[in-house]
Amino acid sequence: MRNLGVFEKTQRKTAHWIESVAHNMGSTDMERSYHVLRSVLHAVRDRLPPDNAVHLGAQMPMLVRGFYYEGWHPADKPEHYRHKADFLAHIAHDVPGLDPVQRERAATAVFSVLSQELSGAEADQVRHALPAEVRDLWQSGSGD
Repeated sequence: MRNLGVFEKTQRKTAHWIESVAHNMGSTDMERSYHVLRSVLHAVRDRLPPDNAVHLGAQMPMLVRGFYYEGWHPADKPEHYRHKADFLAHIAHDVPGLDPVQRERAATAVFSVLSQELSGAEADQVRHALPAEVRDLWQSGSGD
């Protein structure tokens, strides 16, 4: 079977994203870091207007984009909560066993990766489409 470079490239990029989440959380558990990345991306995606969610997805490596869109139903989006607790509840639902501090650490870890991997304009656009309390988590995770 021939090597398909596009798949190797997206595997490397996806592994980098997951490893970065693990590093930002102070963890070595790559499977859990994958679940954290997926959960936080879903929570962000579901809070964004569909056009913004699509623009965000377009910036992601192919494999990340695949699990970002998994299960998405844009007809009933965006969700309209305004508080950090609601955002963190999404993460708690998808990644059981995270205590409240770990949920915040998960969100800031993924936001840090998004800040590093997306263009500055794209990251700013997504960040500003989120409620203020969630934006505050992103600010603390991005080193701004």
